Amino acid sequence: MRLLIIILGASLFSASALAGGYMEKKQGDLSNDGLAPTAVKLKPGPNVIAGKYGTANGVTDRDYFTVKIPAGQTLDSIILEPETVVGANLSFIGVQPGKKVTVPPIGGTPNDLLGYTHYGTADEGTDILPAMGSGFGAIGFTPPLGAGTYTFWVQELAACQCQYRFTFNVGAAAR
Repeated sequence: MRLLIIILGASLFSASALAGGYMEKKQGDLSNDGLAPTAVKLKPGPNVIAGKYGTANGVTDRDYFTVKIPAGQTLDSIILEPETVVGANLSFIGVQPGKKVTVPPIGGTPNDLLGYTHYGTADEGTDILPAMGSGFGAIGFTPPLGAGTYTFWVQELAACQCQYRFTFNVGAAAR
């Protein structure tokens, strides 16, 4: 019995050690600077990225993070999890190819974004990656996203201390 508990504990530890993603609550605040985003490691399978955002005292907390999809893999979906708390449905997620977001958060246009979408509570539990690919004025894409480096920008414009939780699902590329 004791051996079984040790083996089970070791397998749970190794599974969590292999997990990718980022949890602000445990790992610290994601970058507020699109030119210096936080690197987030993704592993094959589901990867949770969760943080806080919103506007308080006239200051907007934006989160920027970069992910790398290795050769032979794709970003298949981004699920907006029910743990997400949005303001007045003004939540935004955008993606730009490369290691930074060069679009200014105020006065910028989506022309240099690969894609974006606004989301709210009605989108909880759904894959928002297809909506991002068809964001008006953006470059556009059809999911899945192939191998490469991508930087994501997440923000909420409502006056709130809101939170988001996405599951980035990484799978094998179709052959």
